[in-house]
Amino acid sequence: MTVPSGPVSATTETERLMFEFVDAYERAFEAAAKEHGLSPAHACVLGRLDSVRGMGELSDELGCDASNVTQIVARLEARELAVRQANPDDRRFRQIQRTTAGDAVYAAFEESFDFPRRAVANLTTKEQRQLATLLGKSLAVKERGA
Repeated sequence: MTVPSGPVSATTETERLMFEFVDAYERAFEAAAKEHGLSPAHACVLGRLDSVRGMGELSDELGCDASNVTQIVARLEARELAVRQANPDDRRFRQIQRTTAGDAVYAAFEESFDFPRRAVANLTTKEQRQLATLLGKSLAVKERGA
């Protein structure tokens, strides 16, 4: 999934820089995924499997159709990076988790996806705290439903 490199009409320097940052993040994420033979979607799902997850829960969290998650998981299973199994509490539902091989691939992916670490390294400790505060504040707009 590639995000456009800029808004249709950026009204502020802040908007333009946010889009540039998101674009650079996406490119780095895609490159790191490709380095490990993953699509960005596969890397995203694999990253969310740090514990056993329900297929429906994963679909809801990603905000995508369950059939998309099923296809991604099937591809991860084919590579033996994840495994689906019946939920022991309710066999109508399926759970997914990373395999040992999936853990290794994801760890290697995370190590090679260093864009966030490199970006933050350009900031002082104080600036990092300020950025975290501002990002949290700006993301709260989403939480309020705006």
